[in-house]
Amino acid sequence: MKLARAVGGAQTRHFSSSWELDVAPEWTTRALRVTTRGFGWSRSLELIRSAEGRWSAKASTGGDTQLPPPGLADPGILDGAIDCDLGLCPVTNTMPIRRLGLLDREVEETRLIMAWVEMPSLRVLRSEQIYSSLWAGDRRLVRYSSSSRDFSADLTVDSYGLVIDYPALARRVSSDT
Repeated sequence: MKLARAVGGAQTRHFSSSWELDVAPEWTTRALRVTTRGFGWSRSLELIRSAEGRWSAKASTGGDTQLPPPGLADPGILDGAIDCDLGLCPVTNTMPIRRLGLLDREVEETRLIMAWVEMPSLRVLRSEQIYSSLWAGDRRLVRYSSSSRDFSADLTVDSYGLVIDYPALARRVSSDT
């Protein structure tokens, strides 16, 4: 795999967002660029992971909002993190799914540290997450949990590691119409 890029966005009642994700050949984050906009405010974040594994962030704000400040207050909190997790974006689950081989076999619980980007504030936090995989009939499920946010879900994924169904968050819409 060469350097890969994914792009996307979201629209809610209170804000819109757009993002670009650069992924290295070994399914690790290289960079994440995100913008969010609401009525009377905007924010941007560029989160970068160096070849040595150190994280840095550049953030900007415009307008007035009650959200926490964007960016990364202390890069040291991300020591050991090799992936980012963009809130409300199931695409960022693909990196650990592919890197851990969750598509190929059943994998016991694997603990990971993530650079979690909170939406819509774009504040970057440390998130301890657990990934494992199992078969449910003919479907491959990835069990995902975050102790930092007291959250867990069984994600249905396709043969590329892209999320098909993320309960209570996202479901792929079929293009076969």
